[in-house]
Amino acid sequence: MKLVFATLLLMSLVLSSSLLQTTMAGSSLCDSKCGVRCSKASVQDRCLKYCGICCEQCKCVPPGTYGNKDKCPCYRDMKNSKGKPKCP
Repeated sequence: MKLVFATLLLMSLVLSSSLLQTTMAGSSLCDSKCGVRCSKASVQDRCLKYCGICCEQCKCVPPGTYGNKDKCPCYRDMKNSKGKPKCP
């Protein structure tokens, strides 16, 4: 009985660690793309925050540090509560 419990525990540990790596992979992609996008921003922490939110939802970030939003329509079309563009 102890062997079965130990085996189940080990299997659950392996599965949970592989799921954790999968979820973190997307955020590192967004972090790197948003790092480039916000590299010249005057308020970098705010730029990185909103770019990260937009990237997670849209799964893309326009290339370059400014403009090019036509490359990612979801990113371009996101609006804040005041109707202004949400994504930097």
